[in-house]
Amino acid sequence: MVTQATKGYIEIDQERCKGCSFCIEYCPKKAIFLTDKLNLKGYFVATYKEGNGCTGCAICAIVCPEVAIEVYRGGTA
Repeated sequence: MVTQATKGYIEIDQERCKGCSFCIEYCPKKAIFLTDKLNLKGYFVATYKEGNGCTGCAICAIVCPEVAIEVYRGGTA
């Protein structure tokens, strides 16, 4: 029996993000990318690309050393 993965979305605290790109590298859906926007600390920040099939797997949040990512399952922002 095949079931569809639960949909989810993430929120990235852009002031905590240091642009390490771990979340980008490990996201299985490639729904996160680096922007050309700098935060107050001078880092290019990651952002979530809506509609790219986030499953809410939370891998991005697990690998984030700054704990800047919150994962929400079962809906959209």
